[in-house]
Parts: sequence; C-alpha cells; structure tokens
Amino acid sequence: MTFEKTKSAGFLANHMARLFASELLAVLKPLGIAPAQFMTLLELWEENALTQKQLVERLDVEQATMANTLRRMERDGLVMRRSHPKDRRAQIICLTVKAMQIEQAAKQAAGRVNDKALAGIEDVPAFLELVSQVIANFQNDADR
Repeated sequence: MTFEKTKSAGFLANHMARLFASELLAVLKPLGIAPAQFMTLLELWEENALTQKQLVERLDVEQATMANTLRRMERDGLVMRRSHPKDRRAQIICLTVKAMQIEQAAKQAAGRVNDKALAGIEDVPAFLELVSQVIANFQNDADR
C-alpha cells in the first residue's frame, strides 16, 4: 500500500493543528498569551487553583512542558503559585486578576478561529465526534 499524504489522517490532523495554532497565535497575541498558555488558562478558568500535576494530566502534556509554560505564565503575570495546604511538596496554581480579566476576550477570539475552521462543514457535531474518537483511540492505547 502506498502512502498518500492527502489520505493520511495523521498528516491531515498535523496540518490542521499547525493551522489552528497559527490562527490562534494571531488572535491571542494582542491579549499577551500564547496557544499553550490558552490551553492552561482554559483549565484554570474552569477550575481555579489546580496543581501542576492536575494540569499535566488534564492537558495530556509532559511535566517539563507544563513547568516551562507555567514559568512563562507566572513571568507574564497570568498565574501565581501558592503552597498546597495538605502537601508541602506541591503548589497550587492560581489565576491572577489579569488572567481573569482576559477570559472573555480570549474565549471570543478562539471562538472566531473555531468558527472559521468549521465554516462549510454540514454536520459539525459528527465531525467533532469523529475527532474525539480518534483522540480516544490513542488515549485508550496509551492506557494499556
């Protein structure tokens, strides 16, 4: 069987992800955040005061990647660290006022990118279900 990139789910998903990241970077940059920071903020906007370990698990990223992202976010005044009340080794990551103030603008900007990407797709829920299934396939395989 010959490999054709236009029929490769991996190639197409990677290409789509790079386009999403580029568009997202363009709309988030005026707000002072990057796409990786936005992912982290989304989790914290849903539930403020999480540990780094919880963020790693929820976002399915490497520990070192999250550590670097949080370091930049702290430098940029988006998060602050607090001592964990029950675990001396852990710290709680909390949103700053600055991060809370940009929530709506960031979500609206990301929504515009999403709308652009999904324009012309007749059955958006079916498309999203298929993408979710592909993600689940990889996650289920990783759990074994």
